[in-house]
Amino acid sequence: MPTATPTPVRLRRPAALSAAEVDALNERFEAAHPAEVIRWATDAFGDGLCLTTSFSDTLLVDLAVAVDPDIEVVFLDTGLHFAETLDTLRRAMVRYGLHLRVERPDGDAPDLFELGTDACCASRKVAPLDRALADKRAWLAGMRRDDHAGREYTPIVQVDRRGLVKVNPLAAWPAAEADAYAAEHDIVLNPLLGEGYESVGCWPCTERPTDGADARSGRWADSTRTECGIHL
Repeated sequence: MPTATPTPVRLRRPAALSAAEVDALNERFEAAHPAEVIRWATDAFGDGLCLTTSFSDTLLVDLAVAVDPDIEVVFLDTGLHFAETLDTLRRAMVRYGLHLRVERPDGDAPDLFELGTDACCASRKVAPLDRALADKRAWLAGMRRDDHAGREYTPIVQVDRRGLVKVNPLAAWPAAEADAYAAEHDIVLNPLLGEGYESVGCWPCTERPTDGADARSGRWADSTRTECGIHL
């Protein structure tokens, strides 16, 4: 009889931090400047740390490369980005000389028009991010509590679904201070921000400028969706 092919098993990695350590770090960093948080992460994880960005702006990038100019910066090229976003990436490369890693979906990955938003985000964002993080211990993300109501309680330090440490240095940073830093350091901005798009994603799902106080209200307009899946 033919031998059955074993079913691959994907194990969740042991968490790099205990729940008590996560709680202590969140208490420590609640009022800290993001640069202090980034410095802790680079010291703690070294080459096992990367930064992810969608290039809506370079606020997190600017802060991080000031701490570690060689930090790996991950961009998920979904194949559906605005031309303005790709131009922002190019300008950031010129400005910062980034250690850039671009992850792309598989050639046969479905898109929104074929199988809908869930399958599109899963194949073009979540799966490429999983690949980028396969050899990492921790990652920096640009989540902020004032992005929208669903992110109101975003921790500064957490353990993600993979068992990796996810660090959100901007989570608790007051908007006025972040804006002042951005102006002082003349960070690279996506031109779409000037057209009212406070949150920029793929063009099929960034359907209109922001409406009201919710910075992400233009994403997945007229639906209940608020996240693409990479932060779940």
